[in-house]
Amino acid sequence: MNETQHILSAFDHDLEAIQATIMKMGGLVEAAIGDSTRALAEADSELAARVREQDSAIDALEEQVNEKAARVLALRSPAASDLRTVLSVMKISGNLERCGDHAKNIAKRTSTLVQMQLPEGATASIRRMSREVEAMMKDALDAYIQRDAELAEQVRLRDADVDQMYNALFREFLTFMMEDPRNITSCMHLHFIAKNIERMGDHVTSIADQVIYLVHGEMPDDTRPKGDRTPYMSSGAGAD
Repeated sequence: MNETQHILSAFDHDLEAIQATIMKMGGLVEAAIGDSTRALAEADSELAARVREQDSAIDALEEQVNEKAARVLALRSPAASDLRTVLSVMKISGNLERCGDHAKNIAKRTSTLVQMQLPEGATASIRRMSREVEAMMKDALDAYIQRDAELAEQVRLRDADVDQMYNALFREFLTFMMEDPRNITSCMHLHFIAKNIERMGDHVTSIADQVIYLVHGEMPDDTRPKGDRTPYMSSGAGAD
């Protein structure tokens, strides 16, 4: 093997290592999304605590991705297409880390909500919204592995469905609060959770954007409809 072949082989090995870390990170984030809202639906404070604890593992993997990517940039001098790959995985890992943070925030609220009487049906609606975001995440990661721009575009378009679910939940919580003032505290917490799920949908969409950038060399036009038109209610229950 000559020197050029050796450099290329080392570069491919580095990229494979980064990609493996991204997929491990993605698996943890998918689980965190599902577990955070399952803990809410089942009033499982122990599961909520595990979601919060697992966030440190997600953060550590993001650091690994950034360190490996920085090493590639410093030592391998990647060509244009390979440079796109390295920069994209750094952005993807950042979006995954933010999704992990949102799941942790949901788990924090869940630890409080398990002690409250919640409006009937509210957690089921949140669970449906969470499942959609979790499915989007799976497809976005599949699109990344397969370099499937068409699947990534489908993920982008589905974010509008998540926004519509969020808008419906917002109106539902307002109704609960107007019908019975005793629902105000729990609905404020529930709204915060719904907003975190909606924001996770935005981060998943950003991952899909990066897949399209990887495949085509340019970011997609932001022509997808953005359905979130509601104001953001702060719960006033402490910083997250």
